[in-house]
Parts: sequence; C-alpha cells; structure tokens
Amino acid sequence: MNKFEGDAALAVFGAPQSLDDPAGHGLAAARRLAERLARELPDRAVGIGVAYGEVVAGNVGAEERFEYTVIGEGARLCEQAKGDGARVLASADTLAAASTDESDRWCTGKQVVLRGRTAATLLARPKS
Repeated sequence: MNKFEGDAALAVFGAPQSLDDPAGHGLAAARRLAERLARELPDRAVGIGVAYGEVVAGNVGAEERFEYTVIGEGARLCEQAKGDGARVLASADTLAAASTDESDRWCTGKQVVLRGRTAATLLARPKS
C-alpha cells in the first residue's frame, strides 16, 4: 500500500521496486477487493481503478514530510467506476500488459474520455 487519503487508498505494483507482472498483480488485487467489498459493504459507493503505464513517480513534499507517490490515470478510472456503478474498471492497456492468467478474467467494453484527457480510454471490467 502506498498511502491513504481520506477514504481512498493508492496501491502501487512494480515501483519503486521491480515486480514480475505488475499489471496482473494490480488487476487481481482490484478484482478481489471489489468482490469482498460487494459482499461486506454492498450499499457503499465504491470506485476502484487500475491503470498501467507511464507515470510520474517519486518523492514529493516538503523536507519534513517526503512521501513517495505516483501520478497517473488510476484516480480517473476510480471516478468513472464510482459514477457508473461498475465498482472496478481498468484500462485495456492494463489488460494488454498483464499475464493472460489474469487478463482472461476481464472483458473490454465501452470507450470514454476520462477527466482531463483528450483521447478515449477503452475500459475493462471483471467477467462475472
């Protein structure tokens, strides 16, 4: 786990330390988390986003309070998942980067333009 902000959490797979199949690990964690939240907190509005690719990563903040973080499209996918009731969404780029063991558990759907972006993102959801 990278950090908590209010009721949100940021998990990073494969940075700053290398990890085999970081996209697959991220997808699996998101899928399992969504399943558990649906069982234990079915009435809560939850949004889980999984993104893989280029990010800005590093220590940010003042000298007294450095923290490692990444900036990418995961938060935008969380917003989208929460807004359309999907609970969990990933980008198709994430599926393409993951092992087939995990990516075969997902299916692609519609394309949307995420907040702050100009190009459409093809969304993926776990198969039922």
